[in-house]
Amino acid sequence: MRLREYLGVSERRQRQLTRVMQLLLVGLVFIGLERGNPGIVINATIGFGVTHLPAVLERDYHIPMDSALTLWITVAVFLHALGTAGLPGASTNLYRSVWWWDHMTHTLSSTIVAAAGYATARAIELHSDAVSLPERFMFVFILLFVLAFGVFWEVIEFGVTLIASASGSQSILVQYGLDDTMLDLLFDTLGGIIVAVWGTAHLTDVVGALSERFGRTDA
Repeated sequence: MRLREYLGVSERRQRQLTRVMQLLLVGLVFIGLERGNPGIVINATIGFGVTHLPAVLERDYHIPMDSALTLWITVAVFLHALGTAGLPGASTNLYRSVWWWDHMTHTLSSTIVAAAGYATARAIELHSDAVSLPERFMFVFILLFVLAFGVFWEVIEFGVTLIASASGSQSILVQYGLDDTMLDLLFDTLGGIIVAVWGTAHLTDVVGALSERFGRTDA
């Protein structure tokens, strides 16, 4: 079953939702420019670029991207960008004013990282007879992959915050301390578990296409 069928929402409706969020991301760029806030501009611009990545993968590399997968990616980057901007008229952004916003975006983002890690590892296994990844090991691999990426991201956040502080400029990424970092990693793990338990069955088409890209057509 494809992911869009599992969600019970038509492909047309999912594509419409994706387009709406892409337009809103463009709007966030202009909001950031109007406020003179580089963090909003950069996060919204990068998010807008990421939403077009599935189309590039499908067009240039013939990797089938279910409309629900595209929506999944778009929702994650849109909510992150929205969190940096906040709602109109609000004095603080959603990351500061809504206690669970950071947890939600970390969980969503980590599901995408987990899906990418799983699809790549599984495609390599199908491509090479020398590689065998048992189901139980794959579960552990997904969690370790997500945690490794999460730690890498926290290091980037820390470095960017230090550089911004030293230069007296506004940081495009903000780290709120050790407690925040540990909670981020906890919700990264939750996202990995979600994909490991429920998400892998919906990535079959992507895995098969990646395997063929590696040179084996009978995956």
